[in-house]
This record gives sequence, structure tokens and C-alpha cells, in this order.
Amino acid sequence: MPGDERISKAVFAAVDEVNEQLPKGVQIEKSLDAPLYGATGKLESLDFVTLIMEVEEKINAEFGTDITIADDNLLSKEKSPFSTLGTLIEYLHDLLKEQDS
Repeated sequence: MPGDERISKAVFAAVDEVNEQLPKGVQIEKSLDAPLYGATGKLESLDFVTLIMEVEEKINAEFGTDITIADDNLLSKEKSPFSTLGTLIEYLHDLLKEQDS
């Protein structure tokens, strides 16, 4: 799908930024299956929020958009888009698609 590579790149760039601030054992793996938040995630709430803010910033810069990742609808989703980097990238793809239409 168009933009996928750009989305992944922006997300991985955000991961790099956050990893610089995290202690060694807690760093986010740059793989689509890397757990982010929830039972298997290693991130503290604050680090998670920092990651989401970084991702928003990078995506908006890359695509010239003004999307907000964390909104009220998220809580009602059955499968959290924040389980892994892969689910986050999928979610961003859908968000950007909605913005285009």
C-alpha cells in the first residue's frame, strides 16, 4: 500500500528517539512484532506516551497531516493498535487513509 514504507520509517525513527532516552534493557525492538504496551510490553506509561507523541510528530512531518493517534475511539477498539509496532503501523495507515478521503 502506498505510504507504508514512509509510515514504517517514521515509526522506526520515533522508536530511535525514544530508545535514546530509555535504559538499555527496556529499549523497543525495531520489529513489527515488537510488543509495545499491555501484558507483553516493556514500556512504562510515560515512555509509551513519549513514543506516541514522537510517532505523531514524525508522521505529521512526513505526511503534512495533523493526526492525533491517541483519541477516545481507541479505548473502544477491541484489538489495541498499540499491541505491537506492526499494529501501530496498520492503525496509522488507516488513519492517514481517512485523512485523505
